[in-house]
Amino acid sequence: MDLTESGGERAFRAEARAWLAAHKPPLPMPPGDSAEGFPVHRAWERELFDGGWAVVSWPEAYGGRGASLWEWLIFEEEYYAAGLPQRVGQNGIFLLAPTLFEFGTEDQKGRILRRMAGMEDVWCQGWSEPDAGSDLAGIKSRAVRDDGNGGWLLSGQKTWTTRGAFCTHLFGLFRTDPEAERHRGMTYFLVDLAAPGVTVRPVDKLDGDAGFAEVFFEDVFVADRDVLGGVNRGWEVAMATTGSERGLSLRSPGRFAAVVARLIELYRARGAGDPELRLAVADCWMEVEAYRLATEYTVTRLASGERMGAESSLNKVWWSEMDIHLHETALALLGEDGDLDGAWLRGFEFALAGPIYAGTNEIQRNVIAERLLGMPRR
Repeated sequence: MDLTESGGERAFRAEARAWLAAHKPPLPMPPGDSAEGFPVHRAWERELFDGGWAVVSWPEAYGGRGASLWEWLIFEEEYYAAGLPQRVGQNGIFLLAPTLFEFGTEDQKGRILRRMAGMEDVWCQGWSEPDAGSDLAGIKSRAVRDDGNGGWLLSGQKTWTTRGAFCTHLFGLFRTDPEAERHRGMTYFLVDLAAPGVTVRPVDKLDGDAGFAEVFFEDVFVADRDVLGGVNRGWEVAMATTGSERGLSLRSPGRFAAVVARLIELYRARGAGDPELRLAVADCWMEVEAYRLATEYTVTRLASGERMGAESSLNKVWWSEMDIHLHETALALLGEDGDLDGAWLRGFEFALAGPIYAGTNEIQRNVIAERLLGMPRR
């Protein structure tokens, strides 16, 4: 694994840093999961697209730069080092888009990707249901064939839909063969949330923002051209999406490097001289550095044609628990007189959800035990 940046990569970093410094919006931005903040973030991400920085690793035909995975990591480092927030369009860009590149038709890629990158359409993920959270194979929402119109009628309910209150489109699984085995008979649909029969109901979160939503479907028509990956192949397609959600793209090392840099600044301002807090901050730095090196090892393998596979579950447990540790350490530094409405507390509240979304860590540990360690199923 060669971690030495090439001349081209150094030039890429300098260009990204200069553009972000010249164009970044006033900080801090309002929360992206709030009614007031979402349009502000959406406008910023549109500016990223106009500048050629929204999807640097995508082909130029879809608004990208054709950058390498190494350059994508560099951009992520510079983006978060500039103090910029997570992307409200991330579920489309980092989850659906890789799946579209793998399974989508040319028509689907042509219709969807540029509009997604430019924030004309904003996508949310419709998987969890009231009786099927971590058990994705237990979904009950269904799709019935509508031969007369060349498509499907979707019915059912999705819940805990991140940014569903503000998004324009949803990608989700629906059962198309109710007689099939649990992991079969599902189809992956791309749904316009403005379609007749869709009802979106916001759900308040712990931090007071209404970024979550329940989404109800009552005979919602979806044309055949918006089936992704083929009828009754939804599980296979969804596993590609979960690999992106748990693995490389959703939580880049640059995001945590920026958090630990802020943590070190906080220690110098509030905790210098306390040996226990010093050790806690050092542990956080080591965790982030190890995560960076592990990610770079993964990128080396991916660049040589390998796939991530079940390793994504290990990655997900790592970043989700590391995120909590970082923010718990910050709150310990702040102490009882800390700013209870500040960024660290909001970050902590968000981090608490990390072991639950993208597949609970309990389930991910089962995957790690069985598929990476070769332990028997019980």
